[in-house]
Amino acid sequence: MRRIAIALVAALAVLSYGGQSAYADDGTGLSIGHVEPGDDNTIQVLVSVPADADVDPSDITVSIGDAVLDSSAERAGTTSNNVRRTTVIAFDTSDSMSKNGRIDAARAAATTFLASAPKDVYVGIVTFDREVETVLAPTTDRDAAQEVVDGLELASQTRLNDGVIEAVAQAGTEGQRRILVLSDGRDTSKTPESDVTAAIKDADVAVDVVALDQSGSSLAPLRAMSDAGSGSVIAADADALESAFAAEADALARQVLVTATLPSEVTGNEATVTVAATVDGRPTTASSYAVIRNPDDGAGATVASSSDGAALTITRPMMFGGLLAMGLGLLVLVTALLVPKRSASTAEQRILAYGAAGGGDGSATHRSEAPQALDQAKDAAAKVLKRNTGLEQKINQRLEAAGSALKPAEWLLIHSAVTVVGGLVGMLLGGGNFLLLLAGAAVGWLLPKLWLARKRKRRLKAFNSQLSDTLQLIAGSLSAGMSLAQSIDTVVREGQEPVSGEFKRVLVETRLGVSIDDALEGIAQRLESADFAWVVMAIRIQRQVGGNLAELLTTVAGTLRERDYLRRQIRSLAAEGRLSAYILAALPPGIAVFLLMTRYEYIAPLFTTGMGFVLLAGAAVLLGMAGFLMSRIVKVEV
Repeated sequence: MRRIAIALVAALAVLSYGGQSAYADDGTGLSIGHVEPGDDNTIQVLVSVPADADVDPSDITVSIGDAVLDSSAERAGTTSNNVRRTTVIAFDTSDSMSKNGRIDAARAAATTFLASAPKDVYVGIVTFDREVETVLAPTTDRDAAQEVVDGLELASQTRLNDGVIEAVAQAGTEGQRRILVLSDGRDTSKTPESDVTAAIKDADVAVDVVALDQSGSSLAPLRAMSDAGSGSVIAADADALESAFAAEADALARQVLVTATLPSEVTGNEATVTVAATVDGRPTTASSYAVIRNPDDGAGATVASSSDGAALTITRPMMFGGLLAMGLGLLVLVTALLVPKRSASTAEQRILAYGAAGGGDGSATHRSEAPQALDQAKDAAAKVLKRNTGLEQKINQRLEAAGSALKPAEWLLIHSAVTVVGGLVGMLLGGGNFLLLLAGAAVGWLLPKLWLARKRKRRLKAFNSQLSDTLQLIAGSLSAGMSLAQSIDTVVREGQEPVSGEFKRVLVETRLGVSIDDALEGIAQRLESADFAWVVMAIRIQRQVGGNLAELLTTVAGTLRERDYLRRQIRSLAAEGRLSAYILAALPPGIAVFLLMTRYEYIAPLFTTGMGFVLLAGAAVLLGMAGFLMSRIVKVEV
């Protein structure tokens, strides 16, 4: 339960906070650089305007879904209610920057950037060579920044990856954050590229890279960084370096800050924000999925009245969390009630219990040990099974094959409880989607059957693995002069489960009048063991035509031992194929569950549109066919 609680908290945290795209562009140049929720039911949107484009700030509109928000727009940096904008320049100060005047060009480019960037933009500088150093924390002091640029010194090596990670850390967590990387060589540190891209994605910062005199495969690591930060790689030489930095500064200067008020019909903490404007005479839009309310704002909550008349706010995570807790509580309660309690008792108590069975008062006392509600539930399940004797026999056969002590009525109750819990979990993951409720219920109905089948399969495997030694023990007992019944009794006393339990049942049945051949045949039918069915067939033939049964069983034991050896060898050779099949089969549903928990709106069309239903049905059919084919490939009958 502790692990389940931790997983639930993690899932709700993901659903509550979500993520935010740092950069959204529809391909026309208009883009959303940052979305920030305010404290007064407003959002602030930084919109980047295309270069050399004529865009009127008052013409920009903001919408969420079908709702157009009341908004006002003005050039970023011209109002006191600004969104913080931070740019950290990661400078390559390796010795290779001294070639062809690269460092002088870099200083000139940085000077141009400092002069062109809006005064409200915080600028920080990180250098990397054999050491990574934050030479300037983000500040609006341009004189201090210029002094740092003029004093840049070179050293050996290029710790590019470490430098970018440090720049991401210096960018902070507030407002729009961008990293501008300047490098002319490959990374020489031991920090893997995956650490850099992970740091960029986790911090949700935009990254642009200026690749100085680089081309071909050397651009691959830089491109990975820019892709992780939804930016771009700018290939430039020393002469074009100043133009590249000037373009970055100009992009900041062209940004427009839009402040919009959220209407009452827009609920939830996250949504797709769309901005629209007329760019050079044609309508242009850009969208970004972003946080529009802080998680503690109570958006999307249900308001109820408390006993003292005050408003009680129940958020959607609280509702779904309570629903899941109810389902888990139901499952734990039913399971705890159905598991037999083993309590110590004295001999006197046991005698009184048996004696009370004949009297009315004692019987009532004995039955009071079980909860009344549980007794009623068992009786109801038993009545349902009595109306369908075929179902009861089928469940009973499966339980016996799996070695379970549960009765069919008890199994039916547990199966029903797991199905209900599965439906509740599906509704929780789907945000109340009825289709996912049905899917969760289907999974809950299937899981107990798979568990029981797996338990039966493991018991059958253990029985077959012990069968050759068991036959050898019986053959030895027969050679020593014992009868077949006495040999079976030896197996019961000296054998292990499940063989000893099954053969003990044979002895009980023979004492009740069942022939030993039929009792042994019952084992083969219950466990569906083909190996033991052949053993029973051999015993029947020997008892009809005569012969040395000990020698016959020794021969059969040797044959089964060789077949078991061959079966294990083939299973080892096919292990890689089975593992591949399991992974390939688990990937699609695993990714679907992950997206449901992290980006529900992204995957929601699959469960809310007709085309989505068609795609889901097609995916299920293809996945089923692929699973069947892979199982046939790795399965070899022995």
